[in-house]
Amino acid sequence: MRVQGIQLQGHMALKIFFWELEQHLKSSSGASVVAIDNKIEQAMDLVKSHLMYAVREEVEVLKEQIKELIERNSQLEQENTLLKTLASPEQMAQFQAQVQTGSPSAPPTAAPTGPPNAATLTQPASHTSGPSA
Repeated sequence: MRVQGIQLQGHMALKIFFWELEQHLKSSSGASVVAIDNKIEQAMDLVKSHLMYAVREEVEVLKEQIKELIERNSQLEQENTLLKTLASPEQMAQFQAQVQTGSPSAPPTAAPTGPPNAATLTQPASHTSGPSA
């Protein structure tokens, strides 16, 4: 996750800062407060810039995810509308009843209520077409 990366970058910057500060204090024991304040300010600016960069990256990723989710939502809404127009009144009533009771949808067990199609009317030939003797 990016937050851990941010923490590691910030942590590393602080380690470097404190190491430099320690080296500076060892070399000049009478270091001025102004120099220390400047180092602290520099370290804070570095951490801030790293955090801002990481946040900007994360915002771009989230914007892309939002865009994809909006597109997916639109597709699902169109599919839902199409399915509603193709469903019979009985199917819609059954669906509404299931929604109200909160029961999961079950596959239909009754025969189809629409007119029969050509595939259901055509029966395969069970007798041969040869001459009978």
